[in-house]
Amino acid sequence: MSEFFTNYGSLIVFLHIISAVVWVGGMITIRFTVHYSIQEIEEPKIKLGRTLEFLRRFFNIVIPSIIILLVTAVMMSIGLGLKESPLYPIVHIKEAIWSVMTVIFALIYLKRNKAQRFFNDGDFKSAKEALVPLALWMIPTNIALGLIALYLGVTLRGL
Repeated sequence: MSEFFTNYGSLIVFLHIISAVVWVGGMITIRFTVHYSIQEIEEPKIKLGRTLEFLRRFFNIVIPSIIILLVTAVMMSIGLGLKESPLYPIVHIKEAIWSVMTVIFALIYLKRNKAQRFFNDGDFKSAKEALVPLALWMIPTNIALGLIALYLGVTLRGL
């Protein structure tokens, strides 16, 4: 793995960083721009429909990013020999953060799908209620955790 990382290290690090940027940056964009723009739509059915659609499209790029992030993290940890580094505890902290983020993402995914079913059945009130936790705490929590993980990643690469 070390030889593979030596040959493709720049590409692996790039894929790792771009995946984190897509995930965390996408959540920041959704929460602080798209969310507020959607709130300007007065018709509840259209507002819910647009919200469900942009989340569906977001998932289409985030799910591959999460997988790439995991694979490249393992490659970097092995390829850089971080297990023998005094910084190895930071690797575990990042693993824990990304794991918690992935669990929260899975909950977001399930809640969005539940809201879609309510929406399809014409139950707009239940659809809206299913989406409320996403904006209130799920996405903001993942943004905060993602920013911490990004900072720790810079710390790992910068030292």
